[in-house]
Amino acid sequence: MLTLPNILTLSRIFAVPLLVALIWWPEWHTGYLIGWVVYSLMGITDFFDGYLARSQNSVSKLGQFLDPIADKIMIAAVILILVANKDIRGLDVIAALVILLREIAVSGLREFLAGLRVSVPVSQLAKWKTTLQIIALGALILANGTPDWALPYQVGIVSLWGAAVLTLITGWDYLRVGLKHMD
Repeated sequence: MLTLPNILTLSRIFAVPLLVALIWWPEWHTGYLIGWVVYSLMGITDFFDGYLARSQNSVSKLGQFLDPIADKIMIAAVILILVANKDIRGLDVIAALVILLREIAVSGLREFLAGLRVSVPVSQLAKWKTTLQIIALGALILANGTPDWALPYQVGIVSLWGAAVLTLITGWDYLRVGLKHMD
């Protein structure tokens, strides 16, 4: 059960408190830089846990359960701390809120459908959404670690809005499937 892919997934979950601690203080730019390294490693493990599970033919129910939870915990924690620190501010908070609300709604929908024994596989578009989220939040963390360099912030905000748009599209796709099974 504790295969290398599952250990990588668990490492993402256990790294979240460290990441939040590193970016807790907006004035501590070094903390953000170290946090960006930790976050980047977490993003890399997100790719490799799935890749290794498929290539080693070791896809497990535990991994299928934990991987989306690890993604949601990581994304939600980073969004919350970046909004609290005003690294995401103004109208850009709407994009962050869209992402958070969709994650909660889709999690609830998946739980409801699982009770009906209806499986909703992750779409390719949803994988792109997750990738854009990871890029956006990573760029925003890096932006505070390098305050004299404007490019990471711009990449972060554009990617955040791109992720929010994909979030709405994929959320609607999941909702359409779910509505077919509701009375």
